[in-house]
Amino acid sequence: MKRALWVIVSILAFAGLMACGGGQAKKAVIGYVCNNFNDTFQGYIMDEFRGYFADKPDYELVFQDAQEDVVKQQDHVNNLISQGVKALVVVPVNTSAMAPITQAAADAKIPLVYVNRNPFGENPIPANVFYVGSQEIVAGTLQMEAMGKLLNGGGGVCILMGKLDNEGAILRTQGNEDTIAAQFPGIRVLSKETGNWQRDQGMTLTENWITTHGANLKGILGNNDEMALGAVEALKAANRTDVIVMGVDATPDAKVAVAGGDMAATVLQDAAGQGRGAGAAAFNALQGQSQDSINWVPFVLIDKSNIAQYQ
Repeated sequence: MKRALWVIVSILAFAGLMACGGGQAKKAVIGYVCNNFNDTFQGYIMDEFRGYFADKPDYELVFQDAQEDVVKQQDHVNNLISQGVKALVVVPVNTSAMAPITQAAADAKIPLVYVNRNPFGENPIPANVFYVGSQEIVAGTLQMEAMGKLLNGGGGVCILMGKLDNEGAILRTQGNEDTIAAQFPGIRVLSKETGNWQRDQGMTLTENWITTHGANLKGILGNNDEMALGAVEALKAANRTDVIVMGVDATPDAKVAVAGGDMAATVLQDAAGQGRGAGAAAFNALQGQSQDSINWVPFVLIDKSNIAQYQ
């Protein structure tokens, strides 16, 4: 509710700024188009982005929700450009469909910062475009290395994948599978299905896997914490205490689960580093300051051994 309120306030303030004229100096407005306001982790990133500008009164922020609709995201971007924003920050709905947004920003000659989801992969990043995020394959590697050790190199695992049009889902899963192939040939992937980043879908898939795979199921790797927490709920309901669960993001709920033993580990995706990094990229671009086109924010494995440092 608190986040929804400041989003509404920022939108109203934006409309007022764009309407004002005369002698009153206009603030530089930065548009932020999120993939989905209901995405828990994206909410943390937005909060940190907003916090970066808390002491910069010459800037105003406006937030828009694409609601997981790539066409709506493009429309939001085009509307913000037509209303005169000075910079854009975008969390892609679909990392393979950002070319129109990149081109729109280039045509408008305004800086564009992509955050959390990389639309460029290994391709060069255009001028005046920036990316702030983490190397997704590393999250899957760290996760699977920890899982493999806890399973003593053998057993069956299932993978809860995020949205399949998202780089994070693809590369985190690849990190899992590459690590199995390179380090743990005795571990077998029993199933991998998309839970679309959602807790309830993670729970439903796990319920199905418990029935399908029975005692062969020894581990569940969630591409994010929300799906992993759904898996925890399903396992508790089935009285399965023999299945190891791991996630990615280190959300508050996941850290509680790790501390309490319901999850074995999570991989910290640094919301503060990404949100504030995106703010810094937009600010530096508007100030004409030189900066790298990519700002990598490291992942960190969190388990029982170090959870106290992150609570």
